[in-house]
Amino acid sequence: MSKKTLSTAGPVARPLPPRWIHGSESSKHNTDPDVQVYWYDADTVVLRQNKAINYEAPFLFLLFGSERVVLLDTGATVSEQHFPLRTVVDDLIDSWMSRHPGVDNSYELLILHTHSHGDHMAGDAQFFDRASTTLVPADKLSAWCYLGLSDTSDKTELDLGGRMLDILATPGHDAAAVTFYDPWTGILFTGDTVYRGRLYISDWPAFSRSIDLLIEFCRSHPVTYVLGCHIEMTSTPGLDYPVRTTYQPDEPPLEMTVEHLHKVRSALDAAGPEPVRAVCDEFILWPSAPHRNTALQYPYSKRARTGQRPPVPGAGSPAG
Repeated sequence: MSKKTLSTAGPVARPLPPRWIHGSESSKHNTDPDVQVYWYDADTVVLRQNKAINYEAPFLFLLFGSERVVLLDTGATVSEQHFPLRTVVDDLIDSWMSRHPGVDNSYELLILHTHSHGDHMAGDAQFFDRASTTLVPADKLSAWCYLGLSDTSDKTELDLGGRMLDILATPGHDAAAVTFYDPWTGILFTGDTVYRGRLYISDWPAFSRSIDLLIEFCRSHPVTYVLGCHIEMTSTPGLDYPVRTTYQPDEPPLEMTVEHLHKVRSALDAAGPEPVRAVCDEFILWPSAPHRNTALQYPYSKRARTGQRPPVPGAGSPAG
Protein backbone atom coordinates (compact mmCIF):
# COMPACT_ATOMS: atom_id res chain seq x y z
CA MET A 1 0.00 0.00 0.00
CA SER A 2 1.20 3.51 -0.70
CA LYS A 3 2.90 4.96 2.36
CA LYS A 4 0.54 7.35 4.09
CA THR A 5 0.52 9.23 7.34
CA LEU A 6 -2.46 10.98 8.78
CA SER A 7 -1.80 14.70 8.55
CA THR A 8 -2.46 16.78 11.63
CA ALA A 9 -4.43 19.02 9.28
CA GLY A 10 -6.65 16.10 8.34
CA PRO A 11 -7.37 14.48 4.97
CA VAL A 12 -7.32 16.64 1.87
CA ALA A 13 -10.19 16.66 -0.63
CA ARG A 14 -8.98 15.55 -4.04
CA PRO A 15 -10.79 16.30 -7.30
CA LEU A 16 -13.61 14.11 -8.55
CA PRO A 17 -14.88 14.12 -12.15
CA PRO A 18 -17.14 17.11 -12.83
CA ARG A 19 -19.25 14.78 -14.99
CA TRP A 20 -19.69 11.03 -14.82
CA ILE A 21 -20.99 8.78 -17.56
CA HIS A 22 -24.72 9.50 -17.49
CA GLY A 23 -26.30 7.50 -20.32
CA SER A 24 -27.22 8.61 -23.81
CA GLU A 25 -30.34 9.48 -25.76
CA SER A 26 -30.13 6.07 -27.43
CA SER A 27 -29.05 3.25 -25.13
CA LYS A 28 -28.58 1.07 -28.19
CA HIS A 29 -25.90 3.43 -29.50
CA ASN A 30 -24.28 4.17 -26.15
CA THR A 31 -20.48 4.23 -26.38
CA ASP A 32 -19.64 4.69 -22.70
CA PRO A 33 -17.67 1.97 -20.90
CA ASP A 34 -19.74 -0.67 -19.12
CA VAL A 35 -18.07 0.45 -15.90
CA GLN A 36 -16.48 3.86 -15.48
CA VAL A 37 -13.25 3.71 -13.46
CA TYR A 38 -11.77 6.67 -11.59
CA TRP A 39 -8.69 6.35 -9.40
CA TYR A 40 -9.37 8.90 -6.66
CA ASP A 41 -5.88 8.23 -5.32
CA ALA A 42 -3.38 5.38 -5.57
CA ASP A 43 -5.43 3.21 -3.19
CA THR A 44 -9.03 4.30 -3.81
CA VAL A 45 -11.23 3.71 -6.86
CA VAL A 46 -14.70 5.04 -7.65
CA LEU A 47 -16.74 3.03 -10.18
CA ARG A 48 -20.02 3.80 -11.90
CA GLN A 49 -22.24 1.38 -13.79
CA ASN A 50 -23.38 2.41 -17.27
CA LYS A 51 -27.00 3.61 -17.35
CA ALA A 52 -27.48 1.83 -20.67
CA ILE A 53 -27.00 -1.44 -18.76
CA ASN A 54 -29.21 -0.49 -15.83
CA TYR A 55 -30.94 2.82 -15.19
CA GLU A 56 -29.96 2.72 -11.50
CA ALA A 57 -26.30 3.33 -12.51
CA PRO A 58 -25.01 2.89 -8.96
CA PHE A 59 -21.59 3.99 -7.79
CA LEU A 60 -19.29 1.35 -6.28
CA PHE A 61 -16.08 1.82 -4.32
CA LEU A 62 -12.83 -0.13 -4.08
CA LEU A 63 -10.55 0.62 -1.11
CA PHE A 64 -7.09 -0.99 -0.91
CA GLY A 65 -5.24 -1.85 2.29
CA SER A 66 -1.98 -3.72 2.72
CA GLU A 67 -3.73 -6.97 3.69
CA ARG A 68 -6.96 -6.85 1.69
CA VAL A 69 -9.12 -4.72 -0.55
CA VAL A 70 -12.80 -4.07 0.07
CA LEU A 71 -15.42 -3.65 -2.65
CA LEU A 72 -18.45 -1.72 -1.45
CA ASP A 73 -21.46 -3.00 -3.44
CA THR A 74 -21.56 -5.00 -6.68
CA GLY A 75 -24.01 -3.08 -8.83
CA ALA A 76 -27.40 -3.66 -10.38
CA THR A 77 -26.79 -6.39 -12.98
CA VAL A 78 -26.14 -10.10 -12.51
CA SER A 79 -24.75 -10.97 -15.94
CA GLU A 80 -20.99 -10.59 -16.34
CA GLN A 81 -21.53 -10.56 -20.10
CA HIS A 82 -23.54 -7.36 -19.85
CA PHE A 83 -21.86 -5.92 -16.76
CA PRO A 84 -18.24 -7.20 -16.50
CA LEU A 85 -17.65 -6.06 -12.93
CA ARG A 86 -15.56 -9.12 -12.03
CA THR A 87 -13.17 -8.46 -14.93
CA VAL A 88 -12.87 -4.77 -14.07
CA VAL A 89 -12.21 -5.45 -10.39
CA ASP A 90 -9.66 -8.17 -11.18
CA ASP A 91 -7.84 -5.79 -13.54
CA LEU A 92 -7.81 -3.05 -10.91
CA ILE A 93 -6.44 -5.42 -8.27
CA ASP A 94 -3.77 -6.67 -10.70
CA SER A 95 -2.83 -3.06 -11.46
CA TRP A 96 -2.54 -2.23 -7.76
CA MET A 97 -0.56 -5.38 -6.98
CA SER A 98 1.88 -4.66 -9.82
CA ARG A 99 2.85 -1.53 -7.90
CA HIS A 100 3.18 -3.48 -4.66
CA PRO A 101 5.37 -6.50 -5.51
CA GLY A 102 5.72 -7.44 -1.85
CA VAL A 103 2.02 -8.26 -1.54
CA ASP A 104 1.24 -11.98 -1.47
CA ASN A 105 -0.71 -13.50 -4.36
CA SER A 106 -3.37 -14.57 -1.86
CA TYR A 107 -4.26 -10.90 -1.30
CA GLU A 108 -7.89 -10.96 -0.21
CA LEU A 109 -10.89 -9.31 -1.82
CA LEU A 110 -13.61 -8.57 0.74
CA ILE A 111 -17.05 -7.75 -0.63
CA LEU A 112 -19.42 -5.75 1.56
CA HIS A 113 -22.60 -3.82 0.85
CA THR A 114 -24.05 -0.50 1.87
CA HIS A 115 -27.44 -2.24 2.19
CA SER A 116 -29.40 -5.21 0.89
CA HIS A 117 -31.33 -3.87 -2.12
CA GLY A 118 -30.87 -5.65 -5.42
CA ASP A 119 -29.23 -2.78 -7.29
CA HIS A 120 -26.33 -2.95 -4.84
CA MET A 121 -25.73 -6.70 -4.71
CA ALA A 122 -26.83 -8.12 -8.08
CA GLY A 123 -23.23 -8.61 -9.18
CA ASP A 124 -22.35 -10.79 -6.19
CA ALA A 125 -22.72 -13.96 -8.24
CA GLN A 126 -19.81 -12.94 -10.47
CA PHE A 127 -17.47 -13.49 -7.52
CA PHE A 128 -18.78 -16.81 -6.20
CA ASP A 129 -15.91 -18.80 -7.72
CA ARG A 130 -13.16 -16.21 -7.21
CA ALA A 131 -10.24 -17.40 -5.08
CA SER A 132 -9.03 -15.37 -2.08
CA THR A 133 -12.44 -13.75 -1.78
CA THR A 134 -14.76 -13.24 1.17
CA LEU A 135 -18.27 -12.36 0.04
CA VAL A 136 -20.48 -11.25 2.91
CA PRO A 137 -24.22 -11.54 2.22
CA ALA A 138 -26.08 -8.24 2.13
CA ASP A 139 -28.94 -9.14 4.48
CA LYS A 140 -28.89 -7.52 7.91
CA LEU A 141 -28.33 -10.67 9.95
CA SER A 142 -25.32 -11.79 7.92
CA ALA A 143 -23.75 -8.39 7.29
CA TRP A 144 -24.16 -6.94 10.76
CA CYS A 145 -22.99 -10.17 12.39
CA TYR A 146 -19.84 -10.18 10.24
CA LEU A 147 -19.14 -6.51 10.97
CA GLY A 148 -19.94 -6.72 14.67
CA LEU A 149 -22.96 -4.42 14.58
CA SER A 150 -26.28 -4.83 16.35
CA ASP A 151 -29.35 -2.82 17.28
CA THR A 152 -27.55 -1.84 20.49
CA SER A 153 -24.03 -1.45 19.05
CA ASP A 154 -24.01 1.00 16.14
CA LYS A 155 -20.27 1.54 15.58
CA THR A 156 -17.41 -0.77 14.67
CA GLU A 157 -14.12 -0.81 12.76
CA LEU A 158 -12.67 -2.80 9.88
CA ASP A 159 -8.92 -3.19 9.36
CA LEU A 160 -7.78 -3.52 5.74
CA GLY A 161 -4.13 -3.51 6.79
CA GLY A 162 -2.76 -0.05 7.47
CA ARG A 163 -6.17 1.38 6.63
CA MET A 164 -8.86 1.26 9.28
CA LEU A 165 -12.46 1.99 8.29
CA ASP A 166 -15.16 3.14 10.70
CA ILE A 167 -18.55 1.54 10.13
CA LEU A 168 -21.87 2.89 11.39
CA ALA A 169 -25.24 1.18 11.50
CA THR A 170 -27.59 3.54 9.65
CA PRO A 171 -30.95 1.82 9.08
CA GLY A 172 -33.97 3.69 7.79
CA HIS A 173 -33.66 3.41 4.05
CA ASP A 174 -33.11 -0.31 4.58
CA ALA A 175 -32.84 -2.27 7.80
CA ALA A 176 -29.38 -3.53 6.79
CA ALA A 177 -27.97 -0.12 5.81
CA VAL A 178 -24.48 0.82 6.98
CA THR A 179 -22.22 3.82 6.38
CA PHE A 180 -18.46 3.55 5.90
CA TYR A 181 -15.94 6.23 6.86
CA ASP A 182 -12.38 6.19 5.54
CA PRO A 183 -9.98 8.35 7.60
CA TRP A 184 -7.32 8.30 4.87
CA THR A 185 -9.49 10.09 2.34
CA GLY A 186 -11.97 11.62 4.77
CA ILE A 187 -14.82 10.21 2.67
CA LEU A 188 -18.12 9.20 4.25
CA PHE A 189 -19.78 6.54 2.07
CA THR A 190 -23.51 6.80 2.79
CA GLY A 191 -25.00 4.35 0.29
CA ASP A 192 -28.66 5.18 -0.33
CA THR A 193 -29.13 6.85 3.04
CA VAL A 194 -27.95 10.25 1.77
CA TYR A 195 -27.36 11.23 -1.85
CA ARG A 196 -28.66 13.71 -4.40
CA GLY A 197 -31.91 11.99 -5.21
CA ARG A 198 -35.02 10.38 -3.80
CA LEU A 199 -34.29 9.31 -0.24
CA TYR A 200 -36.61 6.33 0.07
CA ILE A 201 -37.36 5.89 3.77
CA SER A 202 -38.89 2.62 4.94
CA ASP A 203 -38.49 3.34 8.67
CA TRP A 204 -38.94 7.05 9.44
CA PRO A 205 -37.81 7.02 13.11
CA ALA A 206 -34.80 4.83 12.33
CA PHE A 207 -33.81 7.09 9.43
CA SER A 208 -34.04 10.15 11.67
CA ARG A 209 -31.83 8.50 14.29
CA SER A 210 -29.32 7.50 11.61
CA ILE A 211 -29.03 11.08 10.35
CA ASP A 212 -28.41 12.21 13.93
CA LEU A 213 -25.75 9.52 14.32
CA LEU A 214 -23.98 10.66 11.15
CA ILE A 215 -24.04 14.31 12.18
CA GLU A 216 -22.68 13.47 15.62
CA PHE A 217 -19.96 11.26 14.10
CA CYS A 218 -18.87 14.04 11.75
CA ARG A 219 -18.37 16.43 14.67
CA SER A 220 -15.32 14.42 15.72
CA HIS A 221 -14.12 13.13 12.33
CA PRO A 222 -12.86 15.26 9.43
CA VAL A 223 -15.00 14.66 6.34
CA THR A 224 -13.87 15.76 2.90
CA TYR A 225 -16.83 14.38 0.98
CA VAL A 226 -20.11 12.62 1.58
CA LEU A 227 -20.60 10.17 -1.28
CA GLY A 228 -23.86 8.33 -1.92
CA CYS A 229 -24.46 5.61 -4.48
CA HIS A 230 -26.76 7.36 -6.98
CA ILE A 231 -27.51 10.67 -8.66
CA GLU A 232 -31.22 11.21 -9.35
CA MET A 233 -31.62 14.98 -9.11
CA THR A 234 -31.06 17.47 -11.92
CA SER A 235 -29.09 20.68 -11.47
CA THR A 236 -32.45 22.47 -11.15
CA PRO A 237 -33.30 22.75 -7.44
CA GLY A 238 -36.08 20.35 -6.42
CA LEU A 239 -36.33 18.64 -9.81
CA ASP A 240 -35.48 14.94 -10.07
CA TYR A 241 -35.17 12.70 -13.09
CA PRO A 242 -38.11 10.29 -13.39
CA VAL A 243 -37.57 6.71 -12.26
CA ARG A 244 -36.03 4.52 -14.99
CA THR A 245 -34.40 7.47 -16.76
CA THR A 246 -31.43 6.22 -18.81
CA TYR A 247 -30.09 9.60 -19.94
CA GLN A 248 -29.22 12.23 -17.35
CA PRO A 249 -27.15 14.98 -19.02
CA ASP A 250 -27.91 17.54 -16.32
CA GLU A 251 -26.67 15.73 -13.23
CA PRO A 252 -25.32 17.64 -10.23
CA PRO A 253 -22.03 16.48 -8.69
CA LEU A 254 -21.80 13.16 -6.87
CA GLU A 255 -19.92 14.67 -3.94
CA MET A 256 -21.62 16.39 -1.03
CA THR A 257 -20.41 17.79 2.29
CA VAL A 258 -21.45 17.46 5.91
CA GLU A 259 -23.73 20.44 5.32
CA HIS A 260 -25.90 18.10 3.26
CA LEU A 261 -26.53 15.96 6.35
CA HIS A 262 -27.73 19.04 8.20
CA LYS A 263 -30.07 19.87 5.32
CA VAL A 264 -31.60 16.40 5.59
CA ARG A 265 -31.96 16.90 9.34
CA SER A 266 -33.70 20.24 8.80
CA ALA A 267 -36.05 18.68 6.26
CA LEU A 268 -36.95 15.92 8.71
CA ASP A 269 -37.60 18.49 11.43
CA ALA A 270 -39.86 20.48 9.11
CA ALA A 271 -41.71 17.33 8.07
CA GLY A 272 -42.44 16.24 11.63
CA PRO A 273 -42.62 12.77 13.19
CA GLU A 274 -44.98 11.25 10.63
CA PRO A 275 -43.70 10.10 7.21
CA VAL A 276 -44.37 12.68 4.51
CA ARG A 277 -42.99 13.32 1.05
CA ALA A 278 -40.96 16.53 1.05
CA VAL A 279 -39.25 18.05 -1.99
CA CYS A 280 -36.02 19.90 -1.20
CA ASP A 281 -33.47 21.54 -3.47
CA GLU A 282 -30.99 18.65 -3.52
CA PHE A 283 -33.05 15.65 -2.41
CA ILE A 284 -36.57 14.41 -1.83
CA LEU A 285 -37.73 12.71 1.37
CA TRP A 286 -39.81 9.81 0.08
CA PRO A 287 -41.59 7.46 2.50
CA SER A 288 -41.75 3.93 1.14
CA ALA A 289 -42.70 0.44 2.17
CA PRO A 290 -39.80 -1.82 3.18
CA HIS A 291 -38.29 -3.67 0.23
CA ARG A 292 -38.80 -7.38 0.05
CA ASN A 293 -35.42 -8.80 1.02
CA THR A 294 -33.90 -9.90 -2.27
CA ALA A 295 -30.42 -10.49 -0.90
CA LEU A 296 -29.03 -13.86 -1.90
CA GLN A 297 -28.52 -16.22 0.99
CA TYR A 298 -25.06 -17.77 1.04
CA PRO A 299 -22.35 -18.23 3.63
CA TYR A 300 -19.24 -16.08 3.89
CA SER A 301 -17.43 -19.26 4.88
CA LYS A 302 -14.00 -20.56 3.95
CA ARG A 303 -15.53 -21.94 0.76
CA ALA A 304 -16.10 -18.41 -0.49
CA ARG A 305 -12.58 -17.38 0.40
CA THR A 306 -10.99 -20.33 -1.37
CA GLY A 307 -12.96 -19.85 -4.54
CA GLN A 308 -15.45 -22.71 -4.20
CA ARG A 309 -18.97 -21.76 -5.23
CA PRO A 310 -21.19 -21.35 -2.16
CA PRO A 311 -24.63 -22.94 -2.37
CA VAL A 312 -27.39 -20.52 -3.33
CA PRO A 313 -31.12 -20.84 -3.79
CA GLY A 314 -32.84 -21.11 -7.11
CA ALA A 315 -8.82 -0.56 -14.51
CA GLY A 316 -7.10 2.40 -15.43
CA SER A 317 -4.11 4.17 -13.88
CA PRO A 318 -4.21 5.70 -10.41
CA ALA A 319 -4.22 9.37 -9.77
CA GLY A 320 -0.99 10.86 -8.57
